[in-house]
Amino acid sequence: MQKRSKIRDRNGGQGFSLVHRYIQHFNEVSGHKSAAFKRRSKLSGLMITQFEVQLPEGKATPDFERKLTPLNLHEGKLAVFKAVVKGVPRPKVTWKRATGNLSDSDKFHTKYNEASGECSLEIRKVSPEDKDTYKCFAANHYGRVVCTAKLNVIEVTFKRQKATAERELTSTDPADFRRMLKKTGALGQEEQKPTKRVRGQGDRFWEVMMSADREDYERICAEFGVADLGSALETMEEKRQERLEEQAKYVESITNVKHVEVLGERSASFGFDLELKDPTSRLFLFKDGVEIPYSDGATQKHSLKVVGKKHVFSINDLKPGDAGLYQVDVEEVNLFSTEFRIPIVDFVVKIEEVKAQERQDALFECVLTHPVAKIKWMGNDSLLENGEKYCITVSEDKLIHRLLITNCEQLDKGIYAAVAGIKSCRAWLVVEVEHDAEPGTKKARKTTAAGGTRVDLEKVAKEQQAKIQEERKKMEAAAKVQKEELMIGKASPRTDSSADRTRVNGLGGDGAEGDRPEAAMSEKTQSKDGGRINETAKDDSNMSNVSTVSSGGGVAKKGVELTNGMENEKSSKARQVDPSGAKASPGPQKPSLLNGDADQIAQAGAESGSGVGRNGKSADLNIQDGTKNSSGLKTQTVTGKSADLNIQDGTKNSSGLKTQTVTGKSADLNIPDGTKNSSGLKTQTVTDSNEGLREGEDSTVSAKHQPSKGKGNETQDAVIDGNELSDSEGHNDSPESSKTPVSTKRDQKKKIPIAEAESEHDEAEDPTGTAMPVKRKRQVQLVEDSVIDPGVHFVSGLSDVDAVIGGTAEITCKLSSEDCEGAWFRDGNKISADGDFVITKEGAAHKLTINNCQEEHSGKYRFEADGRKTEAVISVKDPPRFDPADLSAFMEPVEIKVGHNAIFKLPFIGLRPIKIQWFKEGEEFIEDANVKVEKSETHSRLLLIKCQRKDTGEIKIKLKNPHGITEAISQLYVLDKPTAPQGPAEVLESSAMCIVFKWRPPKDDGGTPVVNYVLERQQMGRNTWKKLGEVPGVPSYRDTDVDHGRKYCYRIWALTAMGLSEMMETDEIQAGTLAFPGPPAPPNVLGATGDHIMLSWDPPPNTGNSRILGYYLEKRKKGSNLWSAVDELVKEKKCAVRDVVEGIEYEFRVAAVNLSGAGEFSSPSEFVFARDPQKPPGKVMDLKVADTSYSHMTLVWTKPEKKPGVQDEASGYFVEIREGENAEWSRCNTTPFILTSFPVKGLRPMEMYWVQVIATNDGGEGAPNELDRFVLAMPSPVRPRFTDRKMKSFMVVRAGNSVRITINFEASPRPEVHWLKDNGPVTKRVTVGKSDGSSQLLIPSSKRSDSGVYSILVKNMVGQETYSVEVRVTDDPKPPGLVELEENVPGTVTVMWAPSPDEKRDDRLHYVVSKLDSSKGTWSTVADRLFNNKSTVCNIMPGREYHFRVYAKNDMGMSAPSDSPTWGTEKKKEKFVVRMPTKKQCDLRCAPTFIVPLKLHIAPKGYECYMSCAVKGNPKPRITWYRNSVSLNTNTNYHISNTCGVCSMLILHVGLKDMGEYSITAENDQGRAKCSTILSVRE
Repeated sequence: MQKRSKIRDRNGGQGFSLVHRYIQHFNEVSGHKSAAFKRRSKLSGLMITQFEVQLPEGKATPDFERKLTPLNLHEGKLAVFKAVVKGVPRPKVTWKRATGNLSDSDKFHTKYNEASGECSLEIRKVSPEDKDTYKCFAANHYGRVVCTAKLNVIEVTFKRQKATAERELTSTDPADFRRMLKKTGALGQEEQKPTKRVRGQGDRFWEVMMSADREDYERICAEFGVADLGSALETMEEKRQERLEEQAKYVESITNVKHVEVLGERSASFGFDLELKDPTSRLFLFKDGVEIPYSDGATQKHSLKVVGKKHVFSINDLKPGDAGLYQVDVEEVNLFSTEFRIPIVDFVVKIEEVKAQERQDALFECVLTHPVAKIKWMGNDSLLENGEKYCITVSEDKLIHRLLITNCEQLDKGIYAAVAGIKSCRAWLVVEVEHDAEPGTKKARKTTAAGGTRVDLEKVAKEQQAKIQEERKKMEAAAKVQKEELMIGKASPRTDSSADRTRVNGLGGDGAEGDRPEAAMSEKTQSKDGGRINETAKDDSNMSNVSTVSSGGGVAKKGVELTNGMENEKSSKARQVDPSGAKASPGPQKPSLLNGDADQIAQAGAESGSGVGRNGKSADLNIQDGTKNSSGLKTQTVTGKSADLNIQDGTKNSSGLKTQTVTGKSADLNIPDGTKNSSGLKTQTVTDSNEGLREGEDSTVSAKHQPSKGKGNETQDAVIDGNELSDSEGHNDSPESSKTPVSTKRDQKKKIPIAEAESEHDEAEDPTGTAMPVKRKRQVQLVEDSVIDPGVHFVSGLSDVDAVIGGTAEITCKLSSEDCEGAWFRDGNKISADGDFVITKEGAAHKLTINNCQEEHSGKYRFEADGRKTEAVISVKDPPRFDPADLSAFMEPVEIKVGHNAIFKLPFIGLRPIKIQWFKEGEEFIEDANVKVEKSETHSRLLLIKCQRKDTGEIKIKLKNPHGITEAISQLYVLDKPTAPQGPAEVLESSAMCIVFKWRPPKDDGGTPVVNYVLERQQMGRNTWKKLGEVPGVPSYRDTDVDHGRKYCYRIWALTAMGLSEMMETDEIQAGTLAFPGPPAPPNVLGATGDHIMLSWDPPPNTGNSRILGYYLEKRKKGSNLWSAVDELVKEKKCAVRDVVEGIEYEFRVAAVNLSGAGEFSSPSEFVFARDPQKPPGKVMDLKVADTSYSHMTLVWTKPEKKPGVQDEASGYFVEIREGENAEWSRCNTTPFILTSFPVKGLRPMEMYWVQVIATNDGGEGAPNELDRFVLAMPSPVRPRFTDRKMKSFMVVRAGNSVRITINFEASPRPEVHWLKDNGPVTKRVTVGKSDGSSQLLIPSSKRSDSGVYSILVKNMVGQETYSVEVRVTDDPKPPGLVELEENVPGTVTVMWAPSPDEKRDDRLHYVVSKLDSSKGTWSTVADRLFNNKSTVCNIMPGREYHFRVYAKNDMGMSAPSDSPTWGTEKKKEKFVVRMPTKKQCDLRCAPTFIVPLKLHIAPKGYECYMSCAVKGNPKPRITWYRNSVSLNTNTNYHISNTCGVCSMLILHVGLKDMGEYSITAENDQGRAKCSTILSVRE
């Protein structure tokens, strides 16, 4: 209310209270400094501090025209705060932040343009430390204003944080090292706190949670180690709300979110429907926190397709590395996240082609390498769902998946696919027609699976499950060993900070990652290689050689990999073969061990179990660290039983290099590390006392070098690399690297099989000098190294080839040496060159060519050279094919006339059976009366009978057999007469000399081009047609033989080689048609004086195809119907009309004139007075408010005075209002209001408004007149009073019915309404409704306890009024009790009775006594309104019998009677006998009939409804009422009566439930009658 007392300062433009002005005046008089005052800015949320109340003219305090905007940016981006300030004089702008300063000029840069007032603050490469509140100050001599905004910096995602941490680990900067130590210490402190908070989780956890479904929350928390799910959900909801607030800046809506889904083996997609506020906003795609580029098409790895609002991201050419968390950002705000998981799974057994007959069931089966709960089944590129048609099942071990297609039809045939992860397999379903089925019979349905040799899927699944269990046990054992080694490492701290690290690897599959359990399990499952042991040694200065040892004397069950702090990205495959040729069992490798950690080696060897040696004994292994020699290097010894080995780090020779010795029994080996030769390469010698290696042979040593018979089971051994285990990228470039051992010249790799063994403990010194237990048998002296030729290897191996019978097949491989010869084998048999086989050699490339391939040439081909081999399979197939001459003849187009037959025939050859299909334009032909297809084993023939034009198109034959598909295409052209030329004709020129017109060619030329057009002409009014001849095939004609003004009609035919088309007839075309111009635009008034009016206009858009010669201008006085010409012809497009009378109002119109004449006139212009320009009017007078209400007010005023030369008379008024808090005026009327009163509508109740009125005329708007005080939107005060004259003060309601009391009143301002019951508050069962002028009390279902006095209190600031209504809720009373009679006085009888049960509950209940005299035979009332329980009846005559009845009565009615015993004895009289004459009895019986039927009733809701009708019948009929065929006779809510044939029914309170059809039936033994009506209830 304080704002109401403010006054407006016209000079300064601001308002201050009188208190502020008094304080300012006191300060000026007393000499004190002027106090500062705060006021609101026009922009919300800003306060201006003003130093002076009265501002000098032309001066203004500082203010913001545009505020700062809060920013949310990713770390590293540029932040820019912008604002626009104003003020006179120009304010000075400064920037500050809440915490910290802006002194760093490289980081913070400010700009200020005083001319435009724009100021900005730039923060470069924002970081989390820059997250703060920034303030912009604008100040001048008269005031100051400040604006604030927040900067929120989004930190890098988990991937970037990980990369940052790795850089800190590898950094050599001492500052980075100290920062790393601080983080490590903080982490250790956090780990010691037993807290359950989840805010410490990384960004990946929250991204995965917010993008997951609700049922996956527990699984995700378990994966990330979050125990408190409730706290996680609360935190997630907070983060989600924050994200929604951030998205609101850029996103209008995002719906239909679909997470990433694999579409097939090659692609995956995810998407959503997105509507951006700014369509130019950019979208960014991130994978694991790293931004990745994407294209608009499918050319790149990642692509985006946008169709309307739908955005779909695609990931093409899927690989295991594509798994991760994908995020989509709009500008700097995260929009959507989805996690892409690719299960490491493949197919052990793929689905195969199934052939089934119609109505049979088809079954597809496959077996996976790993358990998967559900895979996708696709049918003809559509996703299949489990249901009646498709039954999808999974075995208990989740390895076998089946798809059952029930009741196969022709529509079910096609390609079906099983998709697991990014792997898929496809197979055909062929549905054949039942040829043997007899008409009218059905065969029993059966299930058809894939044909051919079937694999026992259950057996395969059990074997696969056993492998998985075995590998899982081995992984658990390896993890246990690693954990124990880590515990040992923690117990024995080392001084060397770069100690060797260990990891558990899989079975050597390419691309496997050792630190992922899933990848390790996949590699172990897919690899069938044996174990291996890799040993890596390292000295203090650089990395030493790496030696890899694999078991060769038997089956190795455990493997140990020793690495030197470097994790191998990929490992080579290894396989061992025992003497009997059995495959080596796969097993996980043990963790790598450090040099000197002999205890871990012993533990690994003990857990791994004993291997099987050549002699059946346990293979013992001893790996021992040697002592440092004179050069400071260490030696290492490996000894064993049965296949005892000694591997020892050597000492440096004279060249400073290290040597190594391996010795053993039974298969004693000596493997020293080589020395560098003159070329700087390392050399190495491997010797065997019993089975030494021969020069030129493969450096792999085994008990027996026997390859396995199965495909891909060649022996593969681990590689000893003197320099590195794999290439720098961890990839193998050779395609045969997974099958054949490769020894490169650069690496000089050696392969030595070795068995594991046990040994005893001893002690040695570790690099720190501490004594540690080691395993040692004996020491071996170092020996000199020797060089072994690595041998020949394959540069490229053989590849599988498919050949056609009778064709040529070639397979090629390439060796690393051109001097090596080899041999070719087929299915194990050596091949020699003959007529079918051609063996050639070109340098190091060897090629085998098979001419004239036959089926017997199919098989497995192998090439062996220098102990190496490579294999490939040649499959000779017999697909369908055509003879070139026949195919060339078939491809020639076929042209026939309409109605003729077309024949296509093509022979073929190929493996039978061959499926034959004929197509036209991609649709398969179905045999009918016009299509006949002949099929045989050698050819097929298509006959099309009576071809039509629609049969023109591409004809294709498609042949298919198990070996392939072949197609041939031809063209069919069906020729016919052309259709009629297309109209209507377009007239290009129509003059007195010629007519030029054109038309459109025929829609169908019949297959041949149009040669000519044939034309005929008819002059309108004549019956003859004149031939004009033929026109070349251009659809236009120029007719020069015409008469001016005549009309002509033309006929046109199209002529082709097939004949003449139908006729096209043109409309009438006139020679020399007049074309008048169209109407111009209405004239515009440029100005007016007392003697002339200046006008202008625009030319007409339609000039009539000729130039405009001028314009006719006409004028008309207001109120007149007569137009008069202004001038003869106006050449220009403007004119000054001088023939006007001052003070008269005119309007004008104009018409254009061309060569044909004058066109139509334009629409009239606006009325304009011929007078001099007016002066604006003055202020309106006596402005006041006539009436107000909550939603409108009425203003009245007096016209402003007219002062000649100063102000003229007003022609209209504008009314403007503004709310008390708003500084801007808004107009209530857009056009001037001519009356001096105006209703202002649309006000908000109790709101404060300022009002002003502006007078206007043609000279402009006058000064506004504003009310001195504000207007409050409320009516004038009125004391509450009730408006209903006939209000009930007493109500009786039957129990169970509703009670409704409605009171109408008027009061202002809006009063408070209170209802009371018996001067207390009403119960909860009572519903009170309120509106502006009424209030209603409602009890839906009343009870007796609701009886009482209900009062309404209406109260406002003027006064109050009350009104009371007594409500009595009752029911029909129950009858009184036992009635007794007593005679106290002769001639009187005292009637006494027991009270009714309702007497205590109803104080208005009374009794009625009736008497029956035996002499009269009628009942008569002897007492009424008795409130006691007895009554004395007089005039009791002796000799008569009396009966008494007592009734209980209340406001609702009377109860049933209670009868008394008989009183008195009736005196018997002699019987009087009257003999009456015999009369003939009349039969008055008749069937019931309705004399007066029921009428239609429409009753208002809540009112009574009375229905009645009249019926007659003898005997008296029985009456039954029905509503919607339901009897109402027993329903107590309806009052039914039947008096002398007048049947009536009363409904007290009609409701919507009472609507329906009401009927009444009258029935006696003579018949039955029925009458019905409809009751409608009106709201």
